[in-house]
Amino acid sequence: MTQLYDQALKPSGLKITQFGILRLLGACPGLTTGAMAELLAMDSTTLTRTLKIISDSGWIKATPGEDRRERRWTITSEGEERVSQAMPLWKNVQKEFAEMASDVDLEALTRTVHQLVLKAA
Repeated sequence: MTQLYDQALKPSGLKITQFGILRLLGACPGLTTGAMAELLAMDSTTLTRTLKIISDSGWIKATPGEDRRERRWTITSEGEERVSQAMPLWKNVQKEFAEMASDVDLEALTRTVHQLVLKAA
């Protein structure tokens, strides 16, 4: 599924994981790496690598948190522009996915995946 979304988002220059992080930061600015990892159900090492890539691209920026080790992340105007470019691509692939999964009980699948994520955490 990741490959389907990555291919669809390719013209925007984003991968689906980057798109998800940018959208999250657009909705919830100032999150720490740990809070993002929890909300995205991502391994913090993987998230840190992805944050570096999108930070180096200028799409997000970090500010110091309450202690030296903590960083608070926000999306930049360049990141917001990137999300705006990617949104129609994402909506199209969402429709494609919905058609492909028309005979699948997506609510049950979502519940199952959520339960597995909780157990893994």
